[in-house]
Amino acid sequence: MSSPTPGTILAQRYQIQQVLGKKAGRRTLLAYDLEIDRPVVLKLLRFDSDFEWDHLKLFEREAETLQSLDHAAIPQYLDHFELDTSDCKGFVLVQSYIEARSLEAHVKSGRSFSEAELKQLAGDILEILIYLHRQNPPVIHRDIKPSNILLGDRSGNHVGQVYLVDFGSVQTIAAREGGTMTIVGTYGYMPPEQFGERAVPASDLYSLGATLIYLATGKHPADLPQHNLRIQFESIATHLDHKLIHWLQRLIEPDLSRRFHSASIAFASLKTGRTDIKELPVQLGKPEGSRILLFKNVEAIEIRSSYFSLKDLFANLMIWWLWPVWSIGVFLFFITLWVNWIWLYQLFFILAFVGLVGLITCIGRFLLRTPRFLLRYRQRFKIDSQHIASWHEIWGMPFAYRFADRQHIRKLVYTRRYYETTSDGHVPVHPRIQIWTGVQKFELSEQLSPPEQDWLVQELSEWLDLPIDRE
Repeated sequence: MSSPTPGTILAQRYQIQQVLGKKAGRRTLLAYDLEIDRPVVLKLLRFDSDFEWDHLKLFEREAETLQSLDHAAIPQYLDHFELDTSDCKGFVLVQSYIEARSLEAHVKSGRSFSEAELKQLAGDILEILIYLHRQNPPVIHRDIKPSNILLGDRSGNHVGQVYLVDFGSVQTIAAREGGTMTIVGTYGYMPPEQFGERAVPASDLYSLGATLIYLATGKHPADLPQHNLRIQFESIATHLDHKLIHWLQRLIEPDLSRRFHSASIAFASLKTGRTDIKELPVQLGKPEGSRILLFKNVEAIEIRSSYFSLKDLFANLMIWWLWPVWSIGVFLFFITLWVNWIWLYQLFFILAFVGLVGLITCIGRFLLRTPRFLLRYRQRFKIDSQHIASWHEIWGMPFAYRFADRQHIRKLVYTRRYYETTSDGHVPVHPRIQIWTGVQKFELSEQLSPPEQDWLVQELSEWLDLPIDRE
């Protein structure tokens, strides 16, 4: 039984141009869609001597998966039909054609990839995997390798548009849990668990790591030495930064428990250079209503408390003055319904007394906050490439200035409110954010709400590239 030859027209629509790939019982063909006037890719499953029922199962799963996906870097499902001719019988899957060469073809033509290009490729592929693994159920490609990743032409400083193709080995978690699985993949790019028919989303990360190692070394992963099932590539990839090498080592860990757990975590680690990330933090923005000012760029990060405004002063005054008046007014209304009018003067006395207490309290708070308003006081905290500093300001003039060398920063501590048991009973420990430099500590002492604390400590952690020690 022969495959359709160039020039053959299938389904009165698809004219075969050339053969793109061959596998047992399967062919990948480039064709021209005469109806819509554009090239397409045909995946042909033939019912020949090499046919196995597992091939049909994988073929159907590929068609179902492509129909459910919608991503610019993944081929688009277009059509499928049954082929029944005198020369060939089988099923055909039609998908969009992507005009780009595979990474394997680029390497064989002599192209090499710089460290910056490897990071760009890794980031782009991880974004595709994040999309796949977030499907319900998650979609696991199971055959990520240089020949299944297409790369378009360079665009400016970018390595080129990346595409992930050939979903013929795809698996979903639901399919795995529903019955037996077929071992598929490519030796050298398959993680150990995939040999045991136990592919998980992190399995694709191993294959990505092996692919990047091939691009960095020019050698097939199976041709590199191994120790305890781990690929030994470090002695060849000496041109790579140690952070990237450590990141690749995490990708190709044979032990699933030591590998990155998800594409999202691997992506965050690649961007930050931190390989100790175990879970992805929720990205927190500035809380609604917060008046804390945050300024940051690649050179510095600065946190400023806001000035105490005239609006703050009078808002505070009105709140404390109106509360007793309204409370006593409501109290007076209900009491006069039940008591003799002769007692009314006593109620007015109580009203006057409570109102006076409220007024005194209000004036006291007003007087205590007036100096802060008049002096235009605020606190500032700044870290740049050389120093960490904190100081207070009155009308823009700094005082109580403290600073230290940034290179001495060793940890970031976030303490939430809790209570210590002492001889005096339960003593509250107030929440605080501290940065330790040697034996010194710099503390954000401005009164912050819990959402503001969570936001600022995350911003500091990401900018300093320091983990958060929580107490």
